[in-house]
Amino acid sequence: MRILALVFAVLIIALQWPLWIGKGSWMRVWQLDSQLTQRQAENAKLKERNIALDAEVKDLKTGTEAIEERARNELGMIRGDEVFFQVLDRAAAKKPASAASESSDAAVAEQGKTVP
Repeated sequence: MRILALVFAVLIIALQWPLWIGKGSWMRVWQLDSQLTQRQAENAKLKERNIALDAEVKDLKTGTEAIEERARNELGMIRGDEVFFQVLDRAAAKKPASAASESSDAAVAEQGKTVP
């Protein structure tokens, strides 16, 4: 009878081993579920980014407003009929005269760029 009980105990352990500790265990399922949730959140963020980039590409292909905005903000361009004013803050006004003349030269150079 003891041998039969021992055989059953070994059999139960052999059947339960893969369920709790083996390759397809509950712990592994929990880890994979955690990774899945993390990847789904990452994919959602990337999908939102792709939608925004797609909208920007469509706007750049069809409209001139986006091109004009980029020319103004990134390149400092202005239209031919516009006047460029540069407002200096107090810290910039206290710079030495040589630095101030360099910044005014840069402002004049910026004024020369035009947007069609």
